[in-house]
Amino acid sequence: MNKPRIRKAHGPEYGIQREVIRFLRTRGWHVERLVGFAWQYGLPDLLAVHPKFGLRFIEVKNPDEYTFTRAQRIKFPILDSFGMGIWIITGATDEEYDKLFGSPNWRDYWKPQWGAINVDELLKQIETEDNDAV
Repeated sequence: MNKPRIRKAHGPEYGIQREVIRFLRTRGWHVERLVGFAWQYGLPDLLAVHPKFGLRFIEVKNPDEYTFTRAQRIKFPILDSFGMGIWIITGATDEEYDKLFGSPNWRDYWKPQWGAINVDELLKQIETEDNDAV
């Protein structure tokens, strides 16, 4: 008899996320997890703020295997077009930490199979979904 698979409470990136949070806090950052509720879908995982370096929205990804959710593929380009930088980091290392001091890098992780980034089309898609929900 096969045992039913028990779904884990957290995904594979959760452990990396916890390490990143500890890593940032030891370097003087205040870090908040952005827990996704129904009205927050597509937001990055973390909000980090530092008195000297300012604000960063951080998405933690598994370096070996990652994807963006459908909501992230819609929201990241829109948020970026409105001036919200999003940084992807894949671990609690100095090399990954250094990414936070460059330009937002979410586009570096965009996969060609997701298609071209067209913000106007994405905004229309969100508007349609919002109208359908009302």
